[in-house]
Amino acid sequence: MKKFFRILLLLILAAAVLGTFYFLWKKSRPVEKKYVIEEVTVGNIEKRTVATGKVEPRNEILIKPQMSGIIAEIYKEAGDRVKAGDIIAKIKVIPDMVSLNSAESRVELAQIAFDQAKRNYDRDMKLYTERVISKEEFEKVELQYFNNKEELKTAKDNLSLIRDGISNDKSQMSNTLVRSTINGTILDVPIKVGNSVIQSNNFNDGTTIATVANMNDMLFVGKLDETEVGRVNAGMPMKITIGALQDINLTAVLEYISPKGVEESGAIMFEMKAAVKVPSDVFIRAGYSANAEIVLSKAEKVLTVPESCIEFSGDTAFVYVLKTEAPQTYDKKQVKTGMSDGMKIEVKSGLKAKDKIRGAEILEKEKKTTTNT
Repeated sequence: MKKFFRILLLLILAAAVLGTFYFLWKKSRPVEKKYVIEEVTVGNIEKRTVATGKVEPRNEILIKPQMSGIIAEIYKEAGDRVKAGDIIAKIKVIPDMVSLNSAESRVELAQIAFDQAKRNYDRDMKLYTERVISKEEFEKVELQYFNNKEELKTAKDNLSLIRDGISNDKSQMSNTLVRSTINGTILDVPIKVGNSVIQSNNFNDGTTIATVANMNDMLFVGKLDETEVGRVNAGMPMKITIGALQDINLTAVLEYISPKGVEESGAIMFEMKAAVKVPSDVFIRAGYSANAEIVLSKAEKVLTVPESCIEFSGDTAFVYVLKTEAPQTYDKKQVKTGMSDGMKIEVKSGLKAKDKIRGAEILEKEKKTTTNT
């Protein structure tokens, strides 16, 4: 029995020694590296930059009142379309009591003078008809009559303007009616009925009654970094994507780049503006955030490979062209590269279409995943 256990122990020890030697031998063998095989393809490469900003109307017009008073009525609201001359609101005039009293007194005096002139005119008209007075004397009385009549009319119109802000014969041109000055869409009506408003004058901008803009003439307003602003020029096409309208892509043309940069978070940014072409069936709201994609340079129908396949040594670029697949063997080959978009790079010489080259290394975890799959 003891002999049996001794033999068993020796066998286990021998197996352990042999297993150790096999493990060390296997560990010392070089690991075969495997790589993803990429193919040289023909395609397009575009170098782009993206600017963030917003879409807003080219011109937003602030409608101001021409006289001070209190808002009596509002006829339009935000979102309504208006034409030039459409009435937006009506102002009730609060007259100055001194001016009102003076205007009323002027009317009374003009009325007295007119009544007297009318009596003189009627009397002299009868005398002139009967040839009692000369034509020259009658014309003097007639002139005085018409002068007093016009003075009475002017006094009444002045009283109406001070009291109501409107004259009888110019009701369509009243300053109490606030009208739109352009065709467009009302973006905002910041006042309410009962609000006091101040007229626009040389010393005051006046109270804004409404903001009107032409929503068919839109601009993308954004900012470009100083590293990219030197590569863009007015007239370049752009693609506009709006966050609120993800399924709609708009085109635009760059119109303006600010000559002066502004520092923001340590970077110098330059303002840019581009005219957006808005289709007739698309409604763009003012203030939508948007991104503008600008193509800085483009290469069409060129040989491309993944940029990770290129190995750089100084100013020289190399690739590894596949010789055999099992085991994988490669030839190192010098190539001349061109434009890159960060993912793909142009190969100008050294390769041809459909050549197979070495890509990224397949790691051990990826190998196991592939095997299990």
